[in-house]
Amino acid sequence: MDTFGGKRAVVTGGGSGMGRELVVQLAEAGCSVATCDVNATGLAETASRAAHAAGRVTTHICDVSDRQQVARLHAEVTAAHGGVLELLFNNAGIGGAGSFVVDDPEDWERVFAVDFFGVYNCSRAFLPELMAADESVLVNTSSVNGFWASLGPGIPHTAYSTAKFAVKGFSEALIEDLRLNAPHVKVAVVMPGHIGTDIVANSRRYFGQPEPDAMGEEDLVPMRESLARQGVDAESLSLDDLRGVRKLMEEGFRTTAPLDAAGAATVILDGIRAGKWRILVGDDAVRLDQQVRANPEAAYDHQGIGLNTINLTAG
Repeated sequence: MDTFGGKRAVVTGGGSGMGRELVVQLAEAGCSVATCDVNATGLAETASRAAHAAGRVTTHICDVSDRQQVARLHAEVTAAHGGVLELLFNNAGIGGAGSFVVDDPEDWERVFAVDFFGVYNCSRAFLPELMAADESVLVNTSSVNGFWASLGPGIPHTAYSTAKFAVKGFSEALIEDLRLNAPHVKVAVVMPGHIGTDIVANSRRYFGQPEPDAMGEEDLVPMRESLARQGVDAESLSLDDLRGVRKLMEEGFRTTAPLDAAGAATVILDGIRAGKWRILVGDDAVRLDQQVRANPEAAYDHQGIGLNTINLTAG
C-alpha cells in the first residue's frame, strides 16, 4: 500500500501518543479515519489537530477490552464510513500490574485484556471490512517487550510483556492464515522501543488512580516497594518525595524518550508503505532486537541486556 489518500482507517487509542499522531498523519495524507479511546478530552484534542486535514476524522468512545463496546464501535464506524476498510491500527494499550506474584489478579487481567484482547476484539470485529477492500493491512502494536519481557533488574513486568508477546505471536500466525484465506489482507506487527507518550499517566487514569499531587500513602505503596526492589532507600522518602518521583516518572517517560510519538507514527506509516510485516520503531528497538537475537541466554542476566526506560508498573 504505497498511498493512504482515499483510504479508510480505524485507529484505536487515538486520544494521545502514537494513536493521535497516526490519526493526524493519515488524515493529512487524505485518509478518512475513525478513532476511539476511553478519554473523550483526548479524542477532542486529536480531532482538533486533524480539523484542517484532507481526510475526515470521526471520534468514538470505546474500551477495546470490552467486546460489547467494540461491537458498538463497529456499528458506529460502519454507519459513518461504510463497510469497507483498508487499514486497522490496533494501537491502544496500557501498562501496570507488573508482578504476577504479588499484584492484584484483577489488575493483571485488565492490562492483558486491553493489550491483547483489545487487538483480538477489534481484529475479529473489523476483519470482514478489511476483506471487503481490494487491499488492506491489519496493523498490530506489540512492543520490544514482545520479544524481551523485562524493563531491567528489580522491575517485574509480566502483564504488559505477556500481552505484547501474545500480540506478536497472533500477528505472525496470521501471516499464513491470511495468505491462505484472504491473500489481499496483509498483517504488520509494530514493536516500538521507548517512545515519548503518556502511557504511564494514561495507565494510572485507566485504573482510576488520582493525579500524583493527590496521591496518598496507600496509592504510593506499589511505587515505594518498586523503588526498594531497585535498591533505593524508599522508606526514607516522604509522601511529597514519592509524589514528586511519580510525577517525574510520568513526565519523564514522555520528555526523555529518544523518539517522540510523531516520529514513531512516521516510522510506522513508512513501514506500511514499504510493505513491511515487522516494524521496529526506534534505534533502541533495533539495538535490543539485535542483542536478544545474538545472545538469548543472556537476555535476563542483570549484567546482560538492558533497555534504558522508565518503570511502567510502579503504581
